[in-house]
This record gives sequence, structure tokens and C-alpha cells, in this order.
Amino acid sequence: MARRASDDHCASGLTMISDQHFVYVVDDDSDMREALADLLSAARRNVITFGSATEYLAFPRPDVPACLLLDLDLPDMNGLDLQTRLTEKEHPHIVFLTGYGDVPSTARAFKAGAVDFLTKPCNNLALLGAVDAAIARDREAWLARADTVVLERRWVTLTARERDVFPLVVRGMLNKQAAAALGISEVTLQVHRRRLLAKMQAASVAELVRMSARLGIG
Repeated sequence: MARRASDDHCASGLTMISDQHFVYVVDDDSDMREALADLLSAARRNVITFGSATEYLAFPRPDVPACLLLDLDLPDMNGLDLQTRLTEKEHPHIVFLTGYGDVPSTARAFKAGAVDFLTKPCNNLALLGAVDAAIARDREAWLARADTVVLERRWVTLTARERDVFPLVVRGMLNKQAAAALGISEVTLQVHRRRLLAKMQAASVAELVRMSARLGIG
């Protein structure tokens, strides 16, 4: 299903689209936008098109995996400049599709994290492959962010003492060592450790270590 940016600015409604993904097409050529929307829609990709970087930036994106299919030559902002601006916040993985590519532009795009850099006219299968690769990468990043949110919610349920115990456990300290470091008894340390594992829903210390890495604790 293809939409223009003006068709629907309700993010909560958009998140209900099937397959939970979007391809955002930013191209100032209306014929190209229409052709890309038709191609992607026929391939069962959910598409929203924009005629400028400004339109895209003003759009309230739903929090689902996505790909940004981006032209270089835009009326208000160069595609590479838009890519640079987007690095300041979470944004979809980018595939460039342009008729004006050159080696410096390609290098800059990839250095900034672009998934692919395609030139017009582009083979349909190559385009769909690049878009799907971008969505797959974005889905991985989206799942990682979602996992972090869950862990942060568990973290806030910990008491101050349980938060003190957390880094000592993930460092591999023995109960006796951790208890001494905190100035508490080993029995009390064990109680806090059990509660910590239960609240974080960690089945093992190894899993708690993974969680600490995600939360930046250690």
C-alpha cells in the first residue's frame, strides 16, 4: 500500500499496517515517486512518499522497522546532508537511489552508514533486495532498542542496594567478596542477589552479564 506524506499523519494508526514496516521514499520527481510506490506496493512493501527532505522531517514516523529510500538531488536539502542530520537521532537505515551519484558521494554515504547506493535506472530486483536488507537491519536495531526499554523498566524496580550488588555480580565476584565490598553479611548479599536476578528476570549470571552490557552497567 502506498501513501503520500499528506495522506495520514496519525502515527498510532500507521503502526497497525500489516508486517510492521515502512519504506519512506524521498524524491522530488513525482513520476519517480509514483513508479517506486507502484513497484514497492506490488511487492507488498508499505510505502509512504515525500517530495522533499522537509516533508520527511515533518512526518511523525511510527516506531516500526523501516527503510529510507533517498535521492541525492532534492529541492531543499542534499540527500547526504539529510543523512548527516538524521544521525543525531534514531532513523531508518538508508538506501540511496539517485541519477547523480559519483565516487565521493558514494563513499560519504557508506561511511555514514548507508546500506546501499544505487543509480537510476535501477534493476527492480536489486532495488527490492537493497530495501529488504535495510529493513532487516532496521528491524534488528529496533528489536535491540525494544529489549533495552524492557531492561530499563526492570532496572527501575531494583532497590538502591540491589543496584549496588548488580555490577559486583556481573564482574564475577564471589558472594563473600561482594559482601565485604559493600560492608554487609554474606547472607544479606545472597538475599539481594536472589531478588536482583528475580526482578531482572535473569535465569543465570551469564544472562545478567548480557543485560548489564545492554544497560551500560559493569
